[in-house]
Amino acid sequence: MSELRQRVLTAVVLAAFLLVVLFVLPAVVTTFLIVLVVLGGAWEWSAFLHPERRRLRLAYVVLVALGLYVAWQYTSGTEAFTWLLALAAVWWIVALGWVMFAPTRGGSAVSAIAGVLVLVPAGVALIRLRLEDNGAVLVLFSLIVVMAADVGAYFAGHRFGRTKLAPKVSPGKSWEGVIGGVIASLIVAAIGASLLNWPTVPVMWLAAGAAAFSVVGDLTESLMKRHTGLKDSGHLFPGHGGVLDRFDSLSAGIPIFVLGLIKVGALA
Repeated sequence: MSELRQRVLTAVVLAAFLLVVLFVLPAVVTTFLIVLVVLGGAWEWSAFLHPERRRLRLAYVVLVALGLYVAWQYTSGTEAFTWLLALAAVWWIVALGWVMFAPTRGGSAVSAIAGVLVLVPAGVALIRLRLEDNGAVLVLFSLIVVMAADVGAYFAGHRFGRTKLAPKVSPGKSWEGVIGGVIASLIVAAIGASLLNWPTVPVMWLAAGAAAFSVVGDLTESLMKRHTGLKDSGHLFPGHGGVLDRFDSLSAGIPIFVLGLIKVGALA
């Protein structure tokens, strides 16, 4: 089976599973699944610290779980939740500088802190989004906006990619792919905003920002894998890699998109 066919088949199965979880099963199942994804991502991220020390890796998963719990407890109000998302936005700006200007710098301590900032805000954002009125639709829309950037970048990059985006970190990514991803997110955002009766232009701007930051999330994971010599973070999903390989762009795009929705008044 070709790599593209394998990727598409896995994506279809995951999409069907997601729809069942969101629209058939109770919200608590979605919450459990999000926590599971975050902790699975933490386990894979722990390999960036020391792939052979299992106790250290398990301790890191516990650390992320504790961080998720504390962040959840202290973000019950909109103001505190907004501050968490703003912290995530600041982190991703720092990560962009790391990727572009200091890709060879780092270390175990930096990697450990980075993993918490990557995983915890995105996990909290998705759970709180699911618990909103019409939460299943909101989660699906937010995921599709960010995933569209990933899909658009993949196909545009393969078809038109010429100008390398960050050759020292991820040689396969191109500026043409980024543009294709942003365009795909804009189309999804325009359709979704119309269906949800949200202001179309502001939501499209938010989608463009989320798409751009999703690239930073992707590049950050690529940087971590390059530091440790890994090709994929795992092998859970055929043709896609591990949890982080699917969650990297979402971990950056989702907090930015949700923060924007709060700022434009689409979320209370």
